[in-house]
Amino acid sequence: MLPSHTCINTSFFQPSAFLMIGIPGLEAVHGCISIPFSAMYTAALTGNGLILLAVRRTPSLHQPMYYFLSILALTDVGLTLSTLPTTLAVLWFDYRLIGFNACLVQMFFLHSFSVVESSVLLAMSFDRFVAISTPLHYAGVLTNNVIIRIGLAIVTRATVSLFPLPFLLKRLNFCPGKILLSHSFCFHADVMKRACADITVNIIYGLYIVLSTVGIDSLLVVLSYTLILHTVMGLASPRERVRALNTCVSHISAVMVFYIPVIGVSMIHRFGRHLPPIVHALVAYVYLMVPPVLNPIIYSVKSKPIRDAMLRVLMRQG
Repeated sequence: MLPSHTCINTSFFQPSAFLMIGIPGLEAVHGCISIPFSAMYTAALTGNGLILLAVRRTPSLHQPMYYFLSILALTDVGLTLSTLPTTLAVLWFDYRLIGFNACLVQMFFLHSFSVVESSVLLAMSFDRFVAISTPLHYAGVLTNNVIIRIGLAIVTRATVSLFPLPFLLKRLNFCPGKILLSHSFCFHADVMKRACADITVNIIYGLYIVLSTVGIDSLLVVLSYTLILHTVMGLASPRERVRALNTCVSHISAVMVFYIPVIGVSMIHRFGRHLPPIVHALVAYVYLMVPPVLNPIIYSVKSKPIRDAMLRVLMRQG
């Protein structure tokens, strides 16, 4: 499968750097756009940092549910930091250049943190299932050692899945000259389509990663909540049912905030080739920036223990 801009020159060429567009069609107002972007990055880092401090400094939150929330917050910090340097460099200083190898490193971490986030949300759904179906054995099933093993398995899975991706891109031939990327960061699908070579292997492996990670995770999350709903419906009183389901509201919201943009990005890249470039850019920014911003808000609003612990951290800092 050859891209439309295949080169006639068959000599192997690899660019020393790429040029990032930023937000296509809005280059003239990047300075103004940088204000809401900076606010979102600040909110993501501050909110997730507060969650990490709150859980660490509050002994009553040293429970499996909040440990998983800490892993989610740490993942959101990593996802935010993956795109922050290049995005703000483009918007603030109109600095659009990114080295080829630096681009591949950014792409690896960006997609790895996305896979980790999907896996953490799956682990949190398992946590809710154990808490509701076998509450008396909850602490015995999800011990600290089990949580550590789950965390290591999540990181290993993401690393192993994404490790071949940069090397598959390095084997591709690119056209000489300036190569423009459609975003202010390196996205696999975007970099791959800039090659002047057969990218069939890259497409197949990219699809494999999506299906074997996010695809499987989303199905298992649905299965977990099907089992949770079955368990809840078996409870004696409506009040117990509402109380049990209420413990899942925050996680369900986080799942929707993550998976809906993921589905949007996948659909856009596969079926939205004729859409304006700005649509591709905005959907990608929503996918990467909205979950880290909204997750701390969701959990601080719906979880009183987290909200109170975050307020205590702010008061101590003040």
